[in-house]
Amino acid sequence: MGVSAPAREARGEPLEPFIRTAEPDDLDALFALEQAAFATDRAERRAIRHAIRSATMDVLVALVEDALLVGAAVLERRRGSRIARLASISVAPNRGGLGLGGRLLDAVEARARAAGCDRLRLEVRGDNGAGIRLYERRGYRRFAVRPDYYEDGMEAWRYERDLGAGADASPR
Repeated sequence: MGVSAPAREARGEPLEPFIRTAEPDDLDALFALEQAAFATDRAERRAIRHAIRSATMDVLVALVEDALLVGAAVLERRRGSRIARLASISVAPNRGGLGLGGRLLDAVEARARAAGCDRLRLEVRGDNGAGIRLYERRGYRRFAVRPDYYEDGMEAWRYERDLGAGADASPR
């Protein structure tokens, strides 16, 4: 018989997250995650609700124990475009360093491919070393810098990755 999830967590063993599409009932937990994960540039509750309902956006959530929301990612697509955009990726502060950001990124890339997109773009704060390392390890290439992009004046580094054939073999 296996060890229960609470027992594994109590022993310090990470729990495997389950990633699924967000549902309207996830709104409160998504809003709480947004507040916990970001100091500035937080999405408003109505923007999160809109993203969940949108036909051109995918909100993915990572849950442990089938109920505790510990991460999320938002993918934007435009009709007629083969370029998707990772609008946001967030991990609960107490879950950092466990590879959850990478798992969410994998799920977003798969969703973009399934929607017929062959490239994924994103912006990341110029001072977000962990995010920059994740994207560069995954084969994303910086193609632009946007000065004064964030509320506090920080610049954004713009990245893109080819999601076409053979893109799955990028270094991790």
